[in-house]
Amino acid sequence: MLPLTAVVYAKDARRLADFYAQLLALPGIESGDSFVRMGTAALELTIVQAPPALAATIVIAQPPPVREETPIKLSFGVPDIEALRPWVERLGGGLQSPDAAWSWRGATHLDGWDAEGNVFQLRQLAA
Repeated sequence: MLPLTAVVYAKDARRLADFYAQLLALPGIESGDSFVRMGTAALELTIVQAPPALAATIVIAQPPPVREETPIKLSFGVPDIEALRPWVERLGGGLQSPDAAWSWRGATHLDGWDAEGNVFQLRQLAA
C-alpha cells in the first residue's frame, strides 16, 4: 500500500521542511533545489519551494499570521500534544491553548500553525 502523501508549497521550503521533519520525526527521503521529501511507510510529506515571483510576494512575520482560510488542513497523530508544544514554538510555529482542544473518536485534537502560518492539527489517542 502506498503512503498517504501531502504536498505543501512554501516561501522557504528548507525551513518549513525542517519544521515538519523535527516536529513529526520524519526522516528525509530525497531533496533537490526546490523541494524536500520526507516520510515513513505511512506518511510522505513533500515541501516544495514556491516559484520565485510568488515567493517574493509572501511576507512571513514573526509570529506568522495564521492562514485559516484554506480548504485543506493536515492532521497528524502524535503520542503527546503538550510534549510537542515547546518544539512547535522553538521551530517558529504555535499551538492553540490547551483549553481549545476537543475530543472526538477517542482522540484529543488541537490546531496549530507552522512557521509560515499554515494551519495543521495534532491528534493524540485518549489514555
